[in-house]
Amino acid sequence: MTTITRLLIPLALTFMFTVVNGQTKEVDSVKTDTSEVVKQRNAYKEEQIERLKAQKKQVEEQEREYLKQDIERINKRLDAGVISAAEAEKLKGAAAQLRAENIADKLLIIDKQIALWQRTDKPYQVDMPDLDDGGTYIRIGGDEETSEAFIYIGERKYDKPKKYDRRTTEDVVFAFGYNNAIIDGQSLGDSPYESSVFGFVELGYAWKTRIFNNTNFWRVKYGFSFQWNKLRMEDNNYLVNNNDNIELQQFPIDVDKVKFRTTNLVVPVHLEFGPSKKIERDTYYRYSTRNQLKFGVGGYAGLNIGSMQKLKYEVDNNRIEEKQRGGFEVSPFVYGLSGYVAWGGIGIYAKYDLNPIFKNQAVDQNNFSVGLRFDMD
Repeated sequence: MTTITRLLIPLALTFMFTVVNGQTKEVDSVKTDTSEVVKQRNAYKEEQIERLKAQKKQVEEQEREYLKQDIERINKRLDAGVISAAEAEKLKGAAAQLRAENIADKLLIIDKQIALWQRTDKPYQVDMPDLDDGGTYIRIGGDEETSEAFIYIGERKYDKPKKYDRRTTEDVVFAFGYNNAIIDGQSLGDSPYESSVFGFVELGYAWKTRIFNNTNFWRVKYGFSFQWNKLRMEDNNYLVNNNDNIELQQFPIDVDKVKFRTTNLVVPVHLEFGPSKKIERDTYYRYSTRNQLKFGVGGYAGLNIGSMQKLKYEVDNNRIEEKQRGGFEVSPFVYGLSGYVAWGGIGIYAKYDLNPIFKNQAVDQNNFSVGLRFDMD
């Protein structure tokens, strides 16, 4: 054996040992990693199975609650004389059977899901829809099994079915129109203020409650609203506080625009009356005023929460917008009369402040508005 051969053999053996040893360590590492993955997969599988088992109890509780509400609706129909006692018992039996079948079907679906989880060795690939995981769900639209809300976000178990009789409804109120002031001793035509289309704006939220059990002809409408009343000055005038007396004076230079605005937060209450259309279903009934003539008479009371005079003019070719807030002796309390005549959700609306705009003045000025009102019910 040559000297070179004797040197190469130990080197080759050393290299082979290093490679084999490295491969052994790599295999051991893979085994460790694989074992950890399997452990995580099994833990995830057990978690999903336990969650499904908990759903079975939720399903039973939910359907029992629905059955309770079904029976309440049937009893209300019985008390109102809509159905006989025999018909009521028949409906209750059908409702109980329906809920029992719902429970059986839903539990069967959950059991099949549990079986699928139990026999799979790749739990991350399982993708089954949940009936109700107790978390948050979103619904747009609905049916007789869901609540009155068109959009619902929350836990499914709180999304209750429609009530058999809903006496109170709610809606957004929006109004706008002309605004001016009635001044003691002057006609509206002699007002120093100019009427503008958006002289007043109102935005609020209202509830409407039926007064009597068996008719919707009389309703009470109440809520809260923000009212913005605006007066636009004419003849280059603007408002000045002269020792607590609010006066109109000539602005020293030509002014492009002068507006005075009050902002009020009020609680309106109206007695609304007019015909309604009754809509009857098996599980509920409603009164609708859509495409019906209605009248509302009442008033409002609240607080003034701000006042501001805005002036726009030009000095040395520079346009200036000046805003003066406070110091106008505005009445802190607001109250007045209002009414409307509407067809469906659109009506003619008028309101009159019984309180003067400016307090403790020699001559009272009372705000008056008329325009369009939209009740988005």
